[in-house]
Amino acid sequence: MNFPERFSNLPEYAFPRLRTLLDHHQPGGEVIHMTIGAPMHDFPKWVPDVIMENAAGFQGYPPNEGSPELRSAITGWIKRRYGVSLDPDTNVMALNGTREGLYNAAMALCPEQKNGEKPVILCPNPFYQVYMVASLSVRAEPVFVPATAATDHLPDYAGLPKDALNRTVAAYICSPANPQGAVASRDYWVELIQLAETYDFRIFSDECYSEIYRDEVPTGVLTVAQELGADPERITLFNSLSKRSNLAGLRSGLIAGGPETIKRVKQLRNYAGAPLPLPLQAAAAQVWADEVHVIENRALYQEKYKIADEVFAGVQGYMPPEAGFFLWLPVENGEETALKLWQETGVRVLPGAYLSQGDPGQNPGEQFIRVAMVAPKTELWRGLITLRDCIYS
Repeated sequence: MNFPERFSNLPEYAFPRLRTLLDHHQPGGEVIHMTIGAPMHDFPKWVPDVIMENAAGFQGYPPNEGSPELRSAITGWIKRRYGVSLDPDTNVMALNGTREGLYNAAMALCPEQKNGEKPVILCPNPFYQVYMVASLSVRAEPVFVPATAATDHLPDYAGLPKDALNRTVAAYICSPANPQGAVASRDYWVELIQLAETYDFRIFSDECYSEIYRDEVPTGVLTVAQELGADPERITLFNSLSKRSNLAGLRSGLIAGGPETIKRVKQLRNYAGAPLPLPLQAAAAQVWADEVHVIENRALYQEKYKIADEVFAGVQGYMPPEAGFFLWLPVENGEETALKLWQETGVRVLPGAYLSQGDPGQNPGEQFIRVAMVAPKTELWRGLITLRDCIYS
């Protein structure tokens, strides 16, 4: 039996890899999970009622692109959030979570060649792992660009050699960044959009953490693209209710872009997609239309930022996140630190190298751990203090 070679060099996925590292050791205390970014705040209490009111919809096949009500709710949110008016029929589509869209965008939109050569897809490093797999699936070369303190924890795509940029067909970018919590400024977006226009590539903007931030609202790519008059086919936005509304299990995501972009992604989904059931689409439409719960959710995370700042005050290298709900903490070795924390305290964190690519000594996540601040505040306090006392004292 033969198997494809294109995935043969994939490393083990982050969380099975973590289980391999930790699970044959006993925890050194009461277990505190700080690995997976699974939101634990309450979602709107009326969501189950909406689902039940629309339960008859489970009987029918849901529309591939999302119901008219859901697409209208999505474009309404985009207008309020980014100040950009989009056509719900031609500019957006509902997704079964953003990972589906981030993968399918490469499948539907990236050509087989660029200037007669193998195409390149740019990825920040560290990165959300679907970027790499999407690149490999379309037989593109993923080029991992370090997003470190030297570049304000965002990738410097403009600093790449021209031969790589001439072959680039798409660039993934995550803002606010997972795991570092860095936010792309307007100037960063301007430079990236102009670079994409110069070298004729697409921007796949993953903005799933856009509604969790300290003080300033993160600038979105659609806002800047509209100001610049950029080609709408060049910019593709992804977002979801997972972090914004603590509804990761609802699987309501969105993709927004130019009409031809959405047409091609929609066509691929006609063959290979799995749209949300209609009762879930009805609930998602109401959640996208409501901002009260989002403001309350953000306030809880803002309290957690303060807790982290207090706990790690004076710790050398601590970088307060601008947004999102992760801490990207400097250590000597991420794997060794994660194992030490588990064996001595029961605190469970993710080695940064599991989110990055690079040989030993060249992996930008190697000297970091990622800590998810999703637990209730009392548990978060306890976990962060335990972590600090174990590895920084």
